[in-house]
Amino acid sequence: MKKLLNFYFLFFLLLGMSEKTNAQDWANLAKYEILNASLQPKQSGEKRIVLMGDSITEFWLAIHPEFFEGKSYIARGISGQTTSQMLIRFRPDVINLHPDVVVILAGVNDVAGNTGPTTPEKILGNIMSMVELAKVNKIKVILCAVLPANDFYWRPNNKAAETIIQLNQLIQSYAKQQHVPYVDYHTAMTDTKNGLPKEYSNDGVHPNLKGYQTMEPLLEKAIQQVLKK
Repeated sequence: MKKLLNFYFLFFLLLGMSEKTNAQDWANLAKYEILNASLQPKQSGEKRIVLMGDSITEFWLAIHPEFFEGKSYIARGISGQTTSQMLIRFRPDVINLHPDVVVILAGVNDVAGNTGPTTPEKILGNIMSMVELAKVNKIKVILCAVLPANDFYWRPNNKAAETIIQLNQLIQSYAKQQHVPYVDYHTAMTDTKNGLPKEYSNDGVHPNLKGYQTMEPLLEKAIQQVLKK
């Protein structure tokens, strides 16, 4: 019994330490701090692209690294993050890297409620702020549709599919107003229930290899479109 109590004491002590660390660096600014500092200055003629996002962006590099080879693509995704957290780290993880283009794929974790309840309008507000920061710093922008999902395995939500569609409509409308490309992953990958089919995902939220391979030509087309302007 004493050993069991000691185990639970240690467990909750470590849990408290973890929560304290998260509270101290809520946006996880430290994650890419060393990589950002060690990044080489842009070469003459180099067109640097930063992909800002959550786990979908972070896992992309791990699942299909070939997509990034030989390109000046910099993945700055953090698993579980919402647009509020991305907005906080937009300066160190995007602006300070001096990219020519930023690709913003964000919002699914907001819909899941990872950092508390929110609305599509509030999510769009954070995305708008990132776009405004980019434009002030002469960084071109590509906005992406949130991928389809009809539920979240870590936080059940039977309105997920509907809310994602509403959010994407707002993002697409805003992209049109701002004359920036909108990459419609949702239309290209959704099933009859407005979810992410097994063909493209193993868990209904994150793309598998085929999922990323479906996304890549859509993004490449938008990047080339922006760089030609």
